[in-house]
Amino acid sequence: MLMKKLLPLQSFLPLVPRRAGHLARQQYDVIVVGGGHAGTEAAAAAARVGAETLLVTQKIQTIGALSCNPSLGGVGKGQLVKEVDALDGLCGRAGDWAGIHFSILNRRKGPAVWGPRAQLDRQRYREFIQSELLSTPKLTVFEGSVEDLLVSEPNPEEPGHHRVTGILLANGSHPISASSVILTTGTFLSGSLFMGQSTSPGGRIGDAPSSGGLSQTLRERLGLRTGRLRTGTPPRILKDSVDLSQAHLHPADSHPTPFSFLNTHTRCKPEEQLPCYLTYTTPGVEKVVMESLHLNCHIQQDTKGPRYCPSIESRVLRFPGRQHQVWLEPEGVTSDLLYPQGLSMTMPPDMQLRLIREIPAMHRAEIHTPGYGVQYDFVCPTQLSPALQVKSTQGLFLAGQINGTTGYEEAAAQGLWAGVNAARWALSMSTVALSRTESYIGVLIDDLVSRGVTEPYRMFTSRAEFRASLRPDNADLRLTLKGFEKFGCVSAVRYQKAARVRDCLQDALSALQNLTLSTNIWRKKLPNIHMSEAKSATMTGMEVLQYNDVSFEMLASAFPESLSAHLEFSQRLKIEAVYRPHCNLQRKDIERIQREENMLLPQDIDYFSLPVSLSQEVREILDRVRPSTLGAATRLQGITPAAIVHLLNYVCHTHQKERRIRRNQQDQKEEREEPLCTRNASLPQ
Repeated sequence: MLMKKLLPLQSFLPLVPRRAGHLARQQYDVIVVGGGHAGTEAAAAAARVGAETLLVTQKIQTIGALSCNPSLGGVGKGQLVKEVDALDGLCGRAGDWAGIHFSILNRRKGPAVWGPRAQLDRQRYREFIQSELLSTPKLTVFEGSVEDLLVSEPNPEEPGHHRVTGILLANGSHPISASSVILTTGTFLSGSLFMGQSTSPGGRIGDAPSSGGLSQTLRERLGLRTGRLRTGTPPRILKDSVDLSQAHLHPADSHPTPFSFLNTHTRCKPEEQLPCYLTYTTPGVEKVVMESLHLNCHIQQDTKGPRYCPSIESRVLRFPGRQHQVWLEPEGVTSDLLYPQGLSMTMPPDMQLRLIREIPAMHRAEIHTPGYGVQYDFVCPTQLSPALQVKSTQGLFLAGQINGTTGYEEAAAQGLWAGVNAARWALSMSTVALSRTESYIGVLIDDLVSRGVTEPYRMFTSRAEFRASLRPDNADLRLTLKGFEKFGCVSAVRYQKAARVRDCLQDALSALQNLTLSTNIWRKKLPNIHMSEAKSATMTGMEVLQYNDVSFEMLASAFPESLSAHLEFSQRLKIEAVYRPHCNLQRKDIERIQREENMLLPQDIDYFSLPVSLSQEVREILDRVRPSTLGAATRLQGITPAAIVHLLNYVCHTHQKERRIRRNQQDQKEEREEPLCTRNASLPQ
């Protein structure tokens, strides 16, 4: 069930003046700058840990705004949402409340790479996030613009060249002090908006630009390396002007799957979900792009754009002559707009209209809001610790697009983790880190701080070495218990629920393991299941459940006394049974790699001639960088998990064997030469 009933927007708007009109204090434990996905998760997490927290945002009304696509989750991204929820974050529950089209991507593949995703109602999502924040204990929300950081001499007992002690607001009011500051500026850090040949300062259309003092302080006063990235958004289309009969209908899943482990169903009933539609670009689209290039200053810039969510101009230039997908997605239950995913563009508005009308389903379409591009500053994330704290500056944490990522989910994950650590730092507790072996959040942060970015970073399941263990279904077991016991960011209610789930699953798995029968009896109990005669004399219920056509419900029907009590967890038990052999092998690999992370890699390896399965790209990277340890190799951009395993096996076995052979050959050579040497040494001088 939905655990918390959301009040209508009107019921909590009176709270805004109390929370945002004035500050009751000038000293906080944690200050969060920015009210996007990173900022809201950071502020809520810091408050949950127990820190007196201030969230400063330019507009209260835009807190929780979905600036681009009103959607949440996807392949890799859905795993992040599940993990943020497991650590008591906001976005999963908000997605369950605001979702209007739920689907599981990659359904044909194994559950480890399923991608929970939902199309959202913009207004509902924003209302939920604002309601949560404005009712969170220890959290104050303030409407204002941050002009600069307060910087002082560092604490000599801690590493770092500077110390951030608070913020200075743009309105000239008194400085606000804090032990920790989290910057979640999104695309607003020296942001510029582009449309055609026109440029204006800003990070989102309709919002005021951020102060330039903040960016200047990061670069000049704190000495941080920064770069420039770009992104964009498509035009919003009037739904009534689109001929949806010429697009392919894609209905939602018949049974919506909630993001949050606290919920058993979504607010939107199955029959109330709205469909999405798929259409494609035409040669006419490519023609308009080519004709408008000289009018498009954004696409001509050399700043790095997103590879995984590129503009239609970039897609046409990279892949000329191809047909590209365009998804027409609803923006809300009562919204009259469609979001054309795949048509991000920055050409002049009249050319945008020409382009979309080259697509048959939109041959009479009308634009409500033109698309536009954004360029913004980011801080090279290799300057951060795994706690997302700036290494050279005490008390300063960064999260979201300021670290070079793209997407709501990546921002939310970073925000939560920065909030946890900023609060712990402020409360004189040690900061904490998540390993990439235990979470996608750990993979995300480790990739950022150890490898850096050359383009906006997006999460994929392929980035995780141990994705069979890091499944969406078990994020609560991996993180919730630790989040309560070690990190301090999980409520007692959620902890108790997760502990109950853990205990019940353990009981059910034990019952399956103890259900040991001969294969003959199994065939009698499950006559419709083909069980090979070559199977061993006995099999456990766990082993039988691994069969594709065996469900837990079937086993519970055959053995109600021992299994029917566990039907509540039937899907999780099926997934656990299927993945248990893979997870056991992965666990050994995890322990092995952790154990061997500091293993030295011989510097005389000829990577181009290694007799192992490595791609040419991997060989070139290893030869160019020549990492000194296995751990250093794992953090190289472009090195795949499989390559690390092959490299480990080679060094542990093949290379050592070759060295032993060479050493033995050298010993034998020395033995053959020794008599001659001895004889020569005995000759008179």
